[in-house]
Amino acid sequence: MPSGRTRGSLKLRDQLCFALYAASRSVTTRYRPLLDELNLTYPQYLVMLVLWEQDAISVRELGTALQLESSTLSPLLKRLEAAGYVRRERRADDERSVVLTLTPEGLALRDRARSVPSAMGAAMGLTEEQDETAKELLRLITDNVSGS
Repeated sequence: MPSGRTRGSLKLRDQLCFALYAASRSVTTRYRPLLDELNLTYPQYLVMLVLWEQDAISVRELGTALQLESSTLSPLLKRLEAAGYVRRERRADDERSVVLTLTPEGLALRDRARSVPSAMGAAMGLTEEQDETAKELLRLITDNVSGS
């Protein structure tokens, strides 16, 4: 079908939502063996990416960055803390706020994780331009659908 004629279609292959769903499942599945070597789940890896970028971040800021509620983050953070990768501490000036910091083990894990993005890039088989275009389109979809 020419472009624009699939919007009213009820065929599965014409649904953008299914293409996103299938791509997400495939990508997450492909991450699994790479992250197993790091003893991380995919959601834990996302948390670590944020912390490697900005250490000493509040749980609220982390939730905003990952678009997750604190109730979803809490179990992830507990497991990362038990693994020795992060430290959770209440702020002295605001007992309601919890700050996350990387431990030396969490910092060291970053070096072991450096091969993950290139391995996933190779698995996806996109050119650099296609990669940037895909991220731009997915961010646009997210912004449009979430009403941002």
